Amino acid sequence: MSKRPPLPPFTEETAIQKARMAENAWNLQDPDKISQAYTEDSRWRNRSEFINGREEIVTFLKRKWARELNYRLIKELWAYSDNRIAVRFQYEWRDDSGHWFRSYGNENWEFDELGLMRRREASINDVIIQESERKFLWEGDIRPDDYPGLTELGL
Repeated sequence: MSKRPPLPPFTEETAIQKARMAENAWNLQDPDKISQAYTEDSRWRNRSEFINGREEIVTFLKRKWARELNYRLIKELWAYSDNRIAVRFQYEWRDDSGHWFRSYGNENWEFDELGLMRRREASINDVIIQESERKFLWEGDIRPDDYPGLTELGL
């Protein structure tokens, strides 16, 4: 198996880097590629859904992005320790009826020695917003380095 740096134990700098790498990958919305950042037997709790292993991760992400259109995500480091990282995140998306949402959440991550995520716990709430209330308006898929994060956006 290949390593997925940065590797634990994390420092503040490497935890921020790992969170941004996850943000960028999810914004590209490639379930097969994303699944490679997780262990073969990775366990997730996403809202009230329990997901086990890469195959279920891919199925889940395909279903997610078939429903959550124009997806834009920002993650921000909340805390870190040896092989664990906690982030807070928000993402904006619209449904197929044109209704916009901002989803708010927290994730707890646990990594193996190769830097693969073996556990992901996500709690998420959705709030309907008006299109005029959107804040994640960058061009392209990945948030530019100079685009504000959650704290800078007042979120």
